[in-house]
Amino acid sequence: MGHELTNRYTHVEGGLVENAVIRRTTDTNAYPSGWKYTLHLGTLQDLTLIRYDNAHEDTKGHELHTAAGDTGLDFPGMEELLVEFWANADEYWDTAGGNPP
Repeated sequence: MGHELTNRYTHVEGGLVENAVIRRTTDTNAYPSGWKYTLHLGTLQDLTLIRYDNAHEDTKGHELHTAAGDTGLDFPGMEELLVEFWANADEYWDTAGGNPP
């Protein structure tokens, strides 16, 4: 099944790294939402601060990973999830004194 790259970026600054990979997919067995994505903000020391992904959507659904642990989440749509990720990431960028992408 095909995966079409829709958006990809990496931004490193102030000790943080923000990385997003978003793909449209026709593999609806593995990705019923029609999307395969990872939205990640972490430190240069490899600590995940926040990560939204659906790496195992067919079995575990959509997930939010934080330094405190992992939780499942309802998928509101790709655009809405990206806005939520950016809003949460901005709080870390403000604290680190960096400029979000």
